[in-house]
Amino acid sequence: MSDTAIAAPDGHVETPTKGRSLWQDARRRFLQNRAAVISLFVLGLVCLVAVLGPFLAAWSNEEVDWSVLGDIATLGAPSFENGHYFGVDELGRDLFARVVQGTQVSLMVGIVGSLIAVTFGTLYGATAGYVGGRTDNIMMRLVDILMSIPYMFVLILLLVVFGRSMWLMFVGVGLISWLEMSRIVRGQTLALKSKEYVEAALAIGVKHHVIVIRHIIPNLLGVIVIYATLLVPQMILTESFISFLGLGVQEPNTSWGALISEGASTLQYGTYWQLFFPLAFFIVTLFCFFFIGDGLRDALDPKDR
Repeated sequence: MSDTAIAAPDGHVETPTKGRSLWQDARRRFLQNRAAVISLFVLGLVCLVAVLGPFLAAWSNEEVDWSVLGDIATLGAPSFENGHYFGVDELGRDLFARVVQGTQVSLMVGIVGSLIAVTFGTLYGATAGYVGGRTDNIMMRLVDILMSIPYMFVLILLLVVFGRSMWLMFVGVGLISWLEMSRIVRGQTLALKSKEYVEAALAIGVKHHVIVIRHIIPNLLGVIVIYATLLVPQMILTESFISFLGLGVQEPNTSWGALISEGASTLQYGTYWQLFFPLAFFIVTLFCFFFIGDGLRDALDPKDR
C-alpha cells in the first residue's frame, strides 16, 4: 500500500492512514485489557521468583535448621533475621527455598505438558480435518473412545506401574490432554481447507503435508495460543492433585500440590505459613493464566473487531 499523499478537490493534501496487521491489532486490543496486562506482569514476577529464587534463598531446599525443631510453631515462623522468609516446614527445611522449587516444578509441568498436548493435538486434528472422509471418521472415533476413559485414572496407573518420575509426569499429563485440542483444530481445519489460498496451493501442485504445515496451521495460531494459555493452569491443577495424593514428584523434590498437602496436614499445629505461601502462589498463578487467556481470546476474536 502506497503512502503517497492524495490531493483533495479543495487543494488540501490528505495522507492515507496506514493499516495495522492482524497481530498489531490484537496486541493493541490486548494491552487495553487491564486485567490481562496486570496478570501478565504478575505472572512475570512469579517466573522471576522461580528463576532468581535459588540465588535469593539463605537456605537450600534440603538443609535442615536444627535450631527451630524444638518449637516450630514459634521459632519456625517467617522471619528475615534467620533467613527463613516464608518460615520452615515440619522438618525444619526452609519453606521459601521449597516454594521456589515447587514453583519451578509446577510451572515446568504446566508449560511442557501444554506444549506436548498442543503440538500433538494440532497435528492430529489438522491432519484429520484436512484429509477428511473415512480417515477423518476413524481418527475422530479414536478420539471419542480415548475421551471416554478417565484420564486421571490413566495418569495414576502410569505413575503406579512405571514409578514416580518427573519426566513421566510431563509425558503422561501431555499425552492425555491433547484430545480436546485435536477436536477444536479439526473443526477449524474443515472451514479453512475450502479457502481460496488452499485451493490455489493445490492447483500449483503443493504437497498436502506442506499445505497443512504452511497454510492451515499458521491460520490456527490464534486458536492454538488461546487454548494453550488455558491449558497450562489445567496441567498445573492436574499435577497438583496428583502430588496432593502423594503420587507426584519424589522427595527431596517438591511441587505446589505436595507443599499444599503438607501444609494442610500440619495446619492444626499452628504453622499456617506452610499452607498459606504455596497456596497463594498456586492461586495467583492460576488466576493470571485465566485472565491472560481471556485477554488473548478477546484480542484475537475476529467477531469483536
